[in-house]
Amino acid sequence: MSKHRNNTQLLELALGQRILVLDGAMGTMIQALGFDESHFRADRFKHHDTDLIGNNDLLTLTQPGEIQQIHESFLAVGADFVETNTFNSNRISQSDYGLSDIVYELNFEAAKLARNAVDKFNKQDKPRWVI
Repeated sequence: MSKHRNNTQLLELALGQRILVLDGAMGTMIQALGFDESHFRADRFKHHDTDLIGNNDLLTLTQPGEIQQIHESFLAVGADFVETNTFNSNRISQSDYGLSDIVYELNFEAAKLARNAVDKFNKQDKPRWVI
């Protein structure tokens, strides 16, 4: 049986047994970290010519451990689904920061972080999913 089919069956089973919970507000959790411009830039964007503070999706690349920790914190309190950190990971939104060229990377890496968190927790007690 394929992994996809198994995940679909697990989801259907879970939906029939209990209410499933979606994670919380990623942006609020990021704001609570109190990051400044240097956190958004890190080394990779140190010399970028546009302010990057507020580009929460960029933290997927510059602060991946913190983003994965946010996913894990939602999972630790019972979330069944975690959303990727991609609210503004599109060309239009990223053009405000001069970063339209990294949209694919933002989406890909955000999915990997969410997947890593879910895989870590799936080894414990119940299946969880990335959306």
